[in-house]
Amino acid sequence: MKKAQESGFLFCGLCGTMLILKSRKHAECPLCKTTRKAKDIIDKDIAYKVSAEDIRRELGISLFGEKQQEDEQLPKIKKACEKCQHPELVYTTRQTRSADEGQTTYYTCPNCAHRFTEG
Repeated sequence: MKKAQESGFLFCGLCGTMLILKSRKHAECPLCKTTRKAKDIIDKDIAYKVSAEDIRRELGISLFGEKQQEDEQLPKIKKACEKCQHPELVYTTRQTRSADEGQTTYYTCPNCAHRFTEG
């Protein structure tokens, strides 16, 4: 609601809901029914940029394979990298399918940063 009030001319000053232009003379908030003069909002542009990071932060999610911890803290396995044959990989696991199926393992090579999955 803070963002709505910062760009005030298009949003209700009382509840932050987007105004609807009801006639040439006034705009109305569909939630609390407060009105505003149409000349305050006619011919004004609004732009709001939302990044993928903003969406993830708002929803509390992260991308698969994203570095969430430093490589030193991640578990390691003695398995050769598909790309550079480095003998040790770091990995994370996630349950991406139904509970009765196995987890997906995400491997990352600390040497060349090659990523691949298994399962």
